[in-house]
Amino acid sequence: MQDGTTAEATLARELGVEPLGVGAWAWGTSQLWGYGKEYGRREVGEALRASVASGVRFVDTAEIYGNGASERIIGEVLAEGGFPEGKEPVIATKFAPLPYRFSPRSLLSALDASLLRLGVSQVDLYQIHFNSPVPSPKGLLDVLAEAVKSGRARHVGVSNYSAEAMRRAHERLERQGVRLASNQVHYSLLHRKPEIDGVLDACRQLGVTLIAYSPIAQGLLTGKYRPGDRPSGLMRRYGRAFGEANLRRVEPVVDELRRIGREHGREPSQVALNWLISKGAMPIPGAKNARQAEQNAGALGWEMSPEETERLDLATLGWR
Repeated sequence: MQDGTTAEATLARELGVEPLGVGAWAWGTSQLWGYGKEYGRREVGEALRASVASGVRFVDTAEIYGNGASERIIGEVLAEGGFPEGKEPVIATKFAPLPYRFSPRSLLSALDASLLRLGVSQVDLYQIHFNSPVPSPKGLLDVLAEAVKSGRARHVGVSNYSAEAMRRAHERLERQGVRLASNQVHYSLLHRKPEIDGVLDACRQLGVTLIAYSPIAQGLLTGKYRPGDRPSGLMRRYGRAFGEANLRRVEPVVDELRRIGREHGREPSQVALNWLISKGAMPIPGAKNARQAEQNAGALGWEMSPEETERLDLATLGWR
């Protein structure tokens, strides 16, 4: 993968999807995101269908999202059907190596439980949610390879792995004849750490797709929030990112996104997502309803000029 318009997410190509997905953390998660109060089962079902209808088929969830509720909701929508043949959602989920899981083989039990909630026999991508000394990382990767060999997963990846840990994981899986497909990390215009901590370079060198979560900074890059605003939802209402000082700091970045967006008939968030795609990343913004899902899809089908990309690079140097 390389910077610029020729960059591509390898995993997206192999899965036959666009280099943009939808993150399902908020689907069924009530305390942090307000599921059941501000939006509910109907809205997130519509968000999934609108995503797929807009060409965004990659859906990222996890067993811990809503304590399994996110996976169950996706499973219900899949069971309802109605997706065109060959255009069904492509599902990714994750295993959380929490301290009470002492055996690497707990990964397969967790995967079987996820498959049951999703109502499928195989997921397209199965990921380790975060790097942990428990269970044994090497043993966990060996069992992750077994998930592919047993047909439970098409591809496997990791999340929140450093460059060094990712290289070790890549090497361990390769010995098993399995390729490390992805590393899901926090990456956006307001969080450019993967560019300086070696993760982005390692992804490019190994042919691993960087899946970018929080790609519009929990909504900060939409232009929706201004100094003086305090959004609803626990994550935003009490997070420092939405405090007065940070909202003022973000304003010039959003103004630049608006300027570039006007040149292409796009919204600020769509420009922010397109910037990530131009870096070779695969962003997975959330969507709580059909309107948000359709808006996310507006990041596809166009390209920024190198000069516009550079303007955003310079405008966000403080976030590297």
